[in-house]
Amino acid sequence: MSTSANSNPVQPGTLTGKRALVTGSSRGIGADTVANLAGAGAQVVVNFRNKEARALKLVAAIEADGGSAIAVGADLTDAASVTRLFDTIETELGGLDILVMNASGGMESGMAEDYAMQLNRDAQVTLLKTALPLLSDGARVVFVTSHQAHFIKTVETMPEYVPVALSKRAGEDALRDMIPELAERGIEFVVVSGDMIEGTITATLLERANPGAIGQRKEAAGRLYNVNEFAAEVTLAAVEPVPENNTRYVGDVADFLAAG
Repeated sequence: MSTSANSNPVQPGTLTGKRALVTGSSRGIGADTVANLAGAGAQVVVNFRNKEARALKLVAAIEADGGSAIAVGADLTDAASVTRLFDTIETELGGLDILVMNASGGMESGMAEDYAMQLNRDAQVTLLKTALPLLSDGARVVFVTSHQAHFIKTVETMPEYVPVALSKRAGEDALRDMIPELAERGIEFVVVSGDMIEGTITATLLERANPGAIGQRKEAAGRLYNVNEFAAEVTLAAVEPVPENNTRYVGDVADFLAAG
């Protein structure tokens, strides 16, 4: 398991009886988040698109540590695949108490021109709407984003990241529009926004497209969170009280805005 017990911000047993899905959780932030939730007692679903071997390895690690986990593959841009995902969850777990919307992308090569918007906006809305019947009263939905996307309307970002940032912000806006409907069902919604995270696929692709970009951002920020540190914040967003404006900011936002 990539997240050690000492780095889990939630105490063991805190989430006993809870059921959680983390999208895009075969590696990176998603993997550490789902491991944290399992370590706190939740039954978890490790979701993957095409990294089944990694997902199964993570499931085995969680089970070896005494946790409960299953791996379920799904292409979030395929509505039928998403339906099968939740059909499996309903069969195996009976419902969900925590949904962490972590999967995102848009910088991959060989994808359609509008792939970022398909994944980061349209697929997120479809995912949440499809999940609604399974979400329990008092359930928590967490949407993971970046400062670069969250503040894209007011702060410029790296040109290579603009399509992703715009699509992530569009997805966030569309999900926020659903807050009244979620509230009627007793479901809470939180956005987690952080600066660029060292060690993620996005950071790697940005560095490849614009060598030195992550180093420059790190120098401007003073420090960047790593995968494990940011996953801890995402985990806390799933259990701590909903913050003002439904937004949990990770790191120094004032510094980010000033630098921008």
